[in-house]
Amino acid sequence: MSHVVKKRKLDKSRQDRLYFDSYSDVTIHEEMIADHVRTNTYRTAILRNTESIRGKVVLDVGAGTGVLSIFCAQAGAKKVYAVEACSIAEQAVKIVKHNNMEDRVEVIRGTVETVDLPEKVEVIVSEWMGYALLHESMLNSVLYARDKWLKPGGVILPSKAELYIAPISDPVVEDRLHFWYTVKDQYGVDMSCMSDFAQRCIMNSDITVNSVTVEDVLSHPARFAELDLSSVTVEELRAVKGHFRCSSFGSAAVNAFCVYFTVTFPCPDKPLVLSTSPFKPETHWKQAVLYLDAPVEVVQDTPVTGEVSMYPSEDSARHICIHVDYSIGEQKTQSKTFSIPDWSSEAQS
Repeated sequence: MSHVVKKRKLDKSRQDRLYFDSYSDVTIHEEMIADHVRTNTYRTAILRNTESIRGKVVLDVGAGTGVLSIFCAQAGAKKVYAVEACSIAEQAVKIVKHNNMEDRVEVIRGTVETVDLPEKVEVIVSEWMGYALLHESMLNSVLYARDKWLKPGGVILPSKAELYIAPISDPVVEDRLHFWYTVKDQYGVDMSCMSDFAQRCIMNSDITVNSVTVEDVLSHPARFAELDLSSVTVEELRAVKGHFRCSSFGSAAVNAFCVYFTVTFPCPDKPLVLSTSPFKPETHWKQAVLYLDAPVEVVQDTPVTGEVSMYPSEDSARHICIHVDYSIGEQKTQSKTFSIPDWSSEAQS
């Protein structure tokens, strides 16, 4: 049976239902809480902000199992509104009760855009980040909450996000492309002509979520965008873009870029950074890998320059597209647009 279907734009209510349904299973929550870098950084940041949280009213946007809400209660919050749209909210209620926090943590089922809180809040906490930071676009909901419910001068945790890019060499891709040249020696059939086809299949336009090893990063990463959560607007999220310039460490074949993010929590002593860099311990976000159409050889100090633009997909506003204009060495500027394969193709018939 053919799975080729005509693509059509998903209406927003369908997009939202598919998105929230994906959070109704235990697996995704297990993965997130088991991500020690993620969960422990949030816990540390919340406890270090005790002075800002103690005796205050907190809003947890997209609370999931309610773990961040409980951290806020442990940090002395007077009241925490844990807003969660999907059915995991039922489990959050149980967890809150199990931890004897029901007098301070109130789980509210619904989207932050539709719920009605009884009061304004002094702190917003949210773990809104998706793959490549903006995939799934929960940041829009945080900004909505900021504009509607946060008192002037209130605190947002985290308060800043930054995006980085670096050229990389993926040895697995090199091995897979070279494989077709080895078939003749093994089996007596020359299949080297498959190489071009393999290259088109492997080095496609998908955003691949993968762990990049430090050895495969070919330059110092370049920051191309910064989002200040106290002031960034939904309109600005329609096109997050910036220029980058890198210099290669040595001789290698660039066959991809990797994109990753950091978020920063303000703390009284010094800011606390949650990083998804390949140079830091792995998180469940890993890195977003963007494969070029063909590898490009570089030597020491070869410049790699360009511009990155990130924007919502036309098919589904929750899905991110990444467009890269880039030049490597003396090569003329190349362009490629990437997207994460989404459930719109699976959910249509």
